[in-house]
Amino acid sequence: MEQRTLGRTGRDVSVVGLGTWQLGGDWGDVPESDAFAVLDASSEAGVTFFDTADVYGDGRSEQTIAKWRRSNEDAPLTIATKMGRREAQEAANYNRTNFIAWVDRSRRNLGMDTLDLVQLHCPPTPVFSSDAVYDALDELVERQMIAAYGVSVEETEQALKAIERPHLATVQIILNAFRLKPLDEVLPAAVESGVGIIARVPLASGLLSGKYTAETQFAPNDHRSFNRHGEAFDQGETFSGVDFETGVEAALAFAEFVPEGVTTAQAALKWIIEQPGVTTVIPGARNVEQARSNAEAGQVFDLGEEFHDRAERLYDRYFRAAVHHRW
Repeated sequence: MEQRTLGRTGRDVSVVGLGTWQLGGDWGDVPESDAFAVLDASSEAGVTFFDTADVYGDGRSEQTIAKWRRSNEDAPLTIATKMGRREAQEAANYNRTNFIAWVDRSRRNLGMDTLDLVQLHCPPTPVFSSDAVYDALDELVERQMIAAYGVSVEETEQALKAIERPHLATVQIILNAFRLKPLDEVLPAAVESGVGIIARVPLASGLLSGKYTAETQFAPNDHRSFNRHGEAFDQGETFSGVDFETGVEAALAFAEFVPEGVTTAQAALKWIIEQPGVTTVIPGARNVEQARSNAEAGQVFDLGEEFHDRAERLYDRYFRAAVHHRW
């Protein structure tokens, strides 16, 4: 598995990481034994970066990772968590007092004295311009409560504002073949500033697995059922904000130019890995087979220029007019 330096953290992490939202909830029920199997398979395949959040299952995802790690102390691993979504999404709640409380809770959940990386979890836009916010985050680093901090964003403008800050280590942003806007400005700015890019929602909530049809149904407690139109949180987090039926049609078209011997999901992940400026991509996995298959996208193979050209034309055909201006 190729390793890349994660921005200003100075840590080397695998180009394919593991997103663990599904281990906490909002993707249907995942038994602890299944979660451990996914973590085992990912680690065995060379994954060295796990991304979680304090809100995933109200701490369940963090606690599951901590329990797994106690039995795998020698596994090379960087754990990134996120904070802020357990409170009302008001800029005033992103303050020093809350940061200390939130970080302390995640330290307990993860069983870590110093958290590797803490990211503000898609906060309100004014937070990204607040000197007091970054001063408080700097203090957490100075007190060795966290080793580094970053932001997770919904919009490219939020990312660009955060990248201006001298101690920001990473930006986590939605990037996939159905969401190209970060390529315009965010990735070039990150490269210039030495900020790491963590690409989330890489398969557009599973659309780019190539396994769905217009008739596919999801469990009621799966966000792909209850947040399809942004009812619970930002619409862009579910199917990258694209219309489901259109997304299924586009995914079938994407699959037509996937190279032989590569799955549609692997090609979608590799497309992201090959974008200049990307450090790691964090697909989720609900079972061992998905975890292993995702990790294989981090092996050496080249999609080629024609593949990238066709992917951009597909985006122009299906999505640019509908989503490019939104996020």
